[in-house]
Amino acid sequence: MDDYPLLDLFWTMLWFFLWIMWLFLLFKVITDIFRDHDLGGWGKAGWLIFCILLPYLGVLVYVIARGKSMGQRDVKQAKASEAAFQDYIRKTAGATPAGGGAAAELARLAELKEKGSITAEEFEKAKAKVLA
Repeated sequence: MDDYPLLDLFWTMLWFFLWIMWLFLLFKVITDIFRDHDLGGWGKAGWLIFCILLPYLGVLVYVIARGKSMGQRDVKQAKASEAAFQDYIRKTAGATPAGGGAAAELARLAELKEKGSITAEEFEKAKAKVLA
């Protein structure tokens, strides 16, 4: 270990860390290129070729030119994912958008049966359908 001083180890680790950070940024830029719906096919191809042939310059220019919209697309994607997740939870829990659910539907059916709007047989069929 005497032939590799501590400062050299520090510099090696720093450069390795910066290289890994740049790789993450490169993949982030490439995924953003394909995610952007406003950019046409030739635009996507041009940015991709630029980022592959001149990687450091291409990524730097992309972040400077389209960095703000890149952040906006990230926020839009996160909101869409959250909305889809919340919708899935509502569907799985059996709640309707109005805040009802299976219990509210059964209460409504019981009320209709009491009023005489539906027969006992119709009530049982509807109840089985709600509980299924």
